[in-house]
Amino acid sequence: MTTTRPTETAGVAVPDSALAREATELVRDESSDTVFHHSRRVFFWGSLRGRARGLSADPELLYVGALFHDLGLTERYRRADQRFEIDGADEARRFLVRHGVAEARADLAWQGIALHTTPEIPWHMAPEVALVTAGVEADVLGLGLKEIGDQALAEVVALHPRPDFKRRILQEFTDGIAHRPQTTFGNVKADVLERYVPGYRRENFVDIILGSDWPE
Repeated sequence: MTTTRPTETAGVAVPDSALAREATELVRDESSDTVFHHSRRVFFWGSLRGRARGLSADPELLYVGALFHDLGLTERYRRADQRFEIDGADEARRFLVRHGVAEARADLAWQGIALHTTPEIPWHMAPEVALVTAGVEADVLGLGLKEIGDQALAEVVALHPRPDFKRRILQEFTDGIAHRPQTTFGNVKADVLERYVPGYRRENFVDIILGSDWPE
C-alpha cells in the first residue's frame, strides 16, 4: 500500500526513513481511518507545541510514539489483560528495537505511549514523552491550540481531516476497551465506559481500601 508523504506540512517535516515509512504502513493497515489520521495529527500537534515551548524531540521517536499511541485499540494489537496504552507501547518498543534503535531510546517511545492518558506527568519528562501527550491533548481535548496557530491547524487538518471526529474517536475508545473494563481503574477511559457501556460500574479507590484484606 502506498501512502502519500508530503515533505513538509505546517513547517513540520515527517520523517521519511525506512523505519518511519514502515511505521506508517503498519498503522495505516491495522487501524481505522479515524485512528490513523488522529495519530498522524498527534505527531504534527506535538511537534508544533514542542516548537512553541522550545522542546526538541527526536523526530523518529516522536513519530513512532504518535503513530503507535492508539495501536492498542486495534483488533490485532488489543489484549484483554492490560491497559490499551501498554499494548501500543510494547509494540512500539519491539518495532524500534527490531529496527536497530537502542533500547534506552526505544524506552522513551514506550513511556510516551504508556503515559499519554496520564495528565501532567509526561510534561516533566523527556520531549519524546511529553510531546506525544501534547499532541493527544490538542487533538482530543482541544488543549494548546493557540500554540499551534490557525494556519498550521488548517494545513494539517486539510491533510488529515477530522470528519465527526469527537463521536468516532469515542467509539474507537469504547470498542478497544469494553472487553477489559478492569484496566480502566485510575484511567480517564473509565469515563468512556461509564457513558457508553450499559451496566458498567467504575471501581472506587475508597471502596478498594476499605474492602482490602487488612482486618482493621
